[in-house]
Amino acid sequence: MKDFINFLYKNHSLAYKLILFISTTFLIVYLFPKSGKFKYNFEKGKPWQSENLYAPFDFAIKKTEEEIQSEKNEIKDNAILYFNLEPKIKEAVIESYKTEFKLEFPDSLVKQNKDNLYAKGLDLLKNFYNYGVLSENYDFSKERKVILLEGRTEKQTIKFSDLTNQGEIKNIISKLLKNENLSQYTTPYISLFFDIVEPNVSYDKGFTEKALQNDLEKVAFTRGSVEKETLIISKGEVVEGNKYQILKSLESEYESQVWTKSNYNWILFAYTLLVSLALLMLLLFLRKYRKDIFENNTKVTFIFFNVFLMVFITTIVVNYNSLYIYVVPICILPLVLKAFFDARLGLFTHVITVLLLGFIVSNSYEYMFLQIIAGIVTILTVSELYKRANLFISVGQITLIYIIAYFAFFVIHEGSIETLKWETFGLFVLCGLATLFVQPLIYAYEKLFGLVSDVSLLELSDTNTKLLKELSNKAPGTFHHSLNVANLAEASANEIGANAMLVRVGALYHDIGKMMNPTYFTENQSTGINPHDELSSKESAKIIIDHVINGIEIAKKNNLPDRVIDFIRTHHGTSLVYYFYKKEKDLDDAIDENFFKYPGPKPFSKETAILMMCDSVEAASKSLKEPTSSKIDTFVENIINKQMVDEQFLNADITFKEIQSIKKVLKHKLANIYHLRIEYPE
Repeated sequence: MKDFINFLYKNHSLAYKLILFISTTFLIVYLFPKSGKFKYNFEKGKPWQSENLYAPFDFAIKKTEEEIQSEKNEIKDNAILYFNLEPKIKEAVIESYKTEFKLEFPDSLVKQNKDNLYAKGLDLLKNFYNYGVLSENYDFSKERKVILLEGRTEKQTIKFSDLTNQGEIKNIISKLLKNENLSQYTTPYISLFFDIVEPNVSYDKGFTEKALQNDLEKVAFTRGSVEKETLIISKGEVVEGNKYQILKSLESEYESQVWTKSNYNWILFAYTLLVSLALLMLLLFLRKYRKDIFENNTKVTFIFFNVFLMVFITTIVVNYNSLYIYVVPICILPLVLKAFFDARLGLFTHVITVLLLGFIVSNSYEYMFLQIIAGIVTILTVSELYKRANLFISVGQITLIYIIAYFAFFVIHEGSIETLKWETFGLFVLCGLATLFVQPLIYAYEKLFGLVSDVSLLELSDTNTKLLKELSNKAPGTFHHSLNVANLAEASANEIGANAMLVRVGALYHDIGKMMNPTYFTENQSTGINPHDELSSKESAKIIIDHVINGIEIAKKNNLPDRVIDFIRTHHGTSLVYYFYKKEKDLDDAIDENFFKYPGPKPFSKETAILMMCDSVEAASKSLKEPTSSKIDTFVENIINKQMVDEQFLNADITFKEIQSIKKVLKHKLANIYHLRIEYPE
């Protein structure tokens, strides 16, 4: 047990990565849909690329949304209307007619006309109430089927045109009296009918809608079926028409299958294998090409957290409404990783994440193509993220790429642009706007994970910061030296494609440890008095070497990022304080040179290697007497070659070609500083 604990202690970093790897894998698998997935990819209007497909089981052919909606619209247009009938009103109206007619038409009226009017009126009332008189006007088709209800019992079925509208009674009476040559009685006759006629039929909206809903629920979502082992489609056959609908039905059957107990564990195991494989590739990439990041557990956690975050957000959106899938700003991922690390890592992680998202979204090929292309554009276009204009321009380009690629896919699928959903372009615009959230997100990440981005580096490069102002006051010579080194280092970094902003900031802060004992460094000795004259070589060397340790302490006290502290720690590597070592060696040949060596470590990146070269060259250049072009060339070559012989760049990711380019920049810059002219032959 003790040996196991010791083993874990010695390999705690790898153990942490293993736990992080396993937990991230299971969290992502947990978010995946718990349903089957169709294993074939197909597109409408394109040939079937796989082998002949036979039905794996019996399944129904689903109707299209258009077919279902058409059936529902037809049911709505021809739905039965239900009206409530009050039968007692008819008898009451007829009795009222008999009484009121005698009052309205006196005995002085010619008996023949009176009898005729009475009989016609009685017939009219019976006709009106044969089916019913409506209580109000309704905007229904005349051919609509109507069922009259008497106490919730169906009495009879008629057409809507059979019912009498109160507004039509006047015209019916006028027409009747005109045909009977009794037009002179029109006014009192109409007045009589309006007094006695009462509606006995009213529209039952609730019952009608309930019956309609029942009919709509009976609409079948399938048409026909396909039996097991039936040939669905042959290889090379174009996917269109009924074939396309059958394939969509089969795909839907797979996706609607909830995992059963028998296959749940196997499918879960398969998902876990695929996700772990993808995350393992990411870890192996870090281990092989980004070892400094791989060894930093905080940075590895940060990368895995961002991968999981994108999967989590996408899952939420898909579960809410898959139509909004393109609103999720996936391109934030490569932007963030490029801001904190580099473009290559950002793109690799983006591709791994998009591959994982392919398990969640529908039409995964189209989605992955769009997102990978957008990620590549993000990496290629976004530079100097701290410049706001660059971010806006890049987001505009990303949005444009989304729109162009989506348009192309739509035309391929549909063959025309007539049914193009223009609102989808609005989703891409929203995605672009959401991508702008990367700036506050980067700030939050810096505080949470202790990372540093170019935005923070820009703030640190301001010479008015508290720490640099203190350096300029306490050690003005060192401050001036740091500015010169920063300019040389920035030019060198630009020449070989390194992070110029990072190396500039590192150069500005690399000597802040000299603030503790500024007069012990020659650039700050303005009085001509050298305090080293009163010290032994070992004591002097210790003070010189301690400026690295003091610088690290000051940097940590002022919360400088680790990436900047790395420059303080490595800018002398493991080199010798040669002047005092040589002085002591002249007195004691058996002296241990380790007393005069900087503690290191050696530079482990292009940027830290650049700073070591520029710092040494700039400091030593002050000793040049009557500099010429040839002297400067030899001087730069000697200093940097000595560092190479001492293997100071052994751990740095820098090539001989890049070192030669840096030498060239330093020679040119020093020549400009000393205002040298071309040496003409004598």
